[in-house]
Amino acid sequence: QVQLVESGGGLVQAGGSLILSCAASGLTFKGYDMGWYRHDPGKEREFAATITVSGSATYYADSVQSRFTISRNNAENTVCLQMNSLNPEDTAVYSCIAVSTLGHTAYWGQGTQVTVSS
Repeated sequence: QVQLVESGGGLVQAGGSLILSCAASGLTFKGYDMGWYRHDPGKEREFAATITVSGSATYYADSVQSRFTISRNNAENTVCLQMNSLNPEDTAVYSCIAVSTLGHTAYWGQGTQVTVSS
């Protein structure tokens, strides 16, 4: 059974930082690109960042570019999202996604809440 378990969310003041982690199990981690999306109720789910299998390529939404950094550890089956200079607009549930490099399968985690106070 595939599981993606996020952790690291919480309440932080504007300008602060958080590190989110996603631990994957039940899949061949090196066969999946990994990413983070976020969803704030009342808004559409928004892409945040993604990283390729080898970690050699990363992509970011314009809204988080230069503030967020995605990384992965293929030995530990984890992907992290370092979030700096947080602002209230970053408040959302952040979910981890694993997308097969074959493009046929995707798995989602349950998400972790990030709340940024002004």
